[in-house]
Amino acid sequence: MSLTFLDAAVFFGFMAIVMVVSLYAGRKEKGASDYFLAGRSLTWGLIGFSLIASNISTEHFVGMAGSAFGRVGFAIASYEWLSAVTLVFVAWWLLPRFLSAGIYTMPEFLEYRYDAGARTIMAVFLMIAYVVVFLATVLFSGAVALNAIFDIPGLLTERFGFSPEEAKSWANVGAIWLIGIISGGYTIYGGLKSVVWSDLLQGGALLLGGLIVTILTLNMIGEGSMIEGWSRFTEANADKLHVVLPWNDPDVPWLAVFIGGLWIPNLFYWGLNQFITQRTLGAKSLAEGQKGIFFAASLKLLIPFIIVIPGIMAFQLYGSEIDNPDGAYPYLISKVLPPYLRGIMFAALCGAVMSSFNSGLNSASTILTVDLYSKFVNQNATTTQQVKVGRICTGLTIIVACLWAPVISGFEGVFSYIQEIWGFISPGIVAVFLVGIIFKRTPAIAAKGAMLLGVPLYAACRIPKWIWDANHTEPPEGFFGAIYAFNSIAFLHHMMIVFLILVAFMLTMTRLRPLLQPVEMPKSEVNIEPHPRQYLYGAVVIAMTGCLYLLFW
Repeated sequence: MSLTFLDAAVFFGFMAIVMVVSLYAGRKEKGASDYFLAGRSLTWGLIGFSLIASNISTEHFVGMAGSAFGRVGFAIASYEWLSAVTLVFVAWWLLPRFLSAGIYTMPEFLEYRYDAGARTIMAVFLMIAYVVVFLATVLFSGAVALNAIFDIPGLLTERFGFSPEEAKSWANVGAIWLIGIISGGYTIYGGLKSVVWSDLLQGGALLLGGLIVTILTLNMIGEGSMIEGWSRFTEANADKLHVVLPWNDPDVPWLAVFIGGLWIPNLFYWGLNQFITQRTLGAKSLAEGQKGIFFAASLKLLIPFIIVIPGIMAFQLYGSEIDNPDGAYPYLISKVLPPYLRGIMFAALCGAVMSSFNSGLNSASTILTVDLYSKFVNQNATTTQQVKVGRICTGLTIIVACLWAPVISGFEGVFSYIQEIWGFISPGIVAVFLVGIIFKRTPAIAAKGAMLLGVPLYAACRIPKWIWDANHTEPPEGFFGAIYAFNSIAFLHHMMIVFLILVAFMLTMTRLRPLLQPVEMPKSEVNIEPHPRQYLYGAVVIAMTGCLYLLFW
């Protein structure tokens, strides 16, 4: 499809506004606290919007909508709704402990609780995961979305004589580097404050753009009436609108959703992942951070209606025309939006990519600088040196992520890729934090052993099937068939199995080699007076989540 002058003007105008505001916001970020935690001055609105904008990216518009388009349907919404409940838990229980300790990074907390070795293991794990799993996925899914909407491969084929495969490959590579360079520019300059202000603008555009697509598609289905469109949609897709699937479903089994493995990636992502927690660590007070989290949790309840529902609508309207589920949402946009709105959605999708990418960049540079450089290279680094190194680390991370991103095209489904690969480290990290907080005498060797054991244990659960499927078309029989069957169950079940084994290991080590004295955590100067209505706000979010599950059971 061709872009109009208005499309281009809207897109470049929005991008210019984001760049100017972000650079202006980060103009005074000189010290480490300013650059990495925005001077611990963030208010609840910035925190809430930044949490959502950083989380929701084209991996959702491409991957989650693609899962909804396929067999999973509306059940994929559990990733969003249970995230809201998890955020309440973070606000009530985890954030007070983190702000009280005055930490810059999550690995830093492990050094206070265990030792420097535990901190280093987590820091290395997160750095690898950010580049291989998160940042590269954001870049790749962003490239897929933009190329699908504006048919850049078709342009390369028609005007420059590329073959279809060459055009697709070069279009993806070009879009990946373009996104990486643009979004990395102001992150390098302004640090976290630039990131959260860009999140505020891009998050608003993202939510507005998604809402426009949903409304226009409902109007199309209802031939001009949203109410009639919703009625026809729910009637035609009744089988896809159940949020609870059988216990042994290979993707979103109810056993994993309510009492099993889904809680592991949720707790890791929203409570222990530097990429997310850095916003709350930068709060001016505990009460402000809690309000921001409750605001974000409320928005999470709305996300399925502007991402998951359109994926199902794409199946209803254009199922026979879409051969790749990951292209469902972009294809819907190309059919539904009139020309004068393409620039707005283009800006919204680019904003989604940039919000997530620059947030991940800032968190990666924080870990590289605070947990690795200042710990092992220059322990006497000044704050000015730390900021300089942080900017260099950001630039290097951009290059590595852009180089790795094209590799993801070999995997089936963007959303499945990012969720499944996190499983190598998330069960161990969740076990280490939860056991360490609850049991005061758990030794450092238990934490280090759990994080290191988690990788091979999860690999044993997943990799044998990957290897077999890559070389065979039929499943094995006999003993190897039993292993294959175990490897074939939902990865969420595997996460829970690994988590329970690691908790058992840590409790055994606690019994065999307990600390002589409970660890005393440091105390910061941050105001950790909780919000007076924290339990009311959290209970409202939980109740609303329960009502949504009852409605779409």
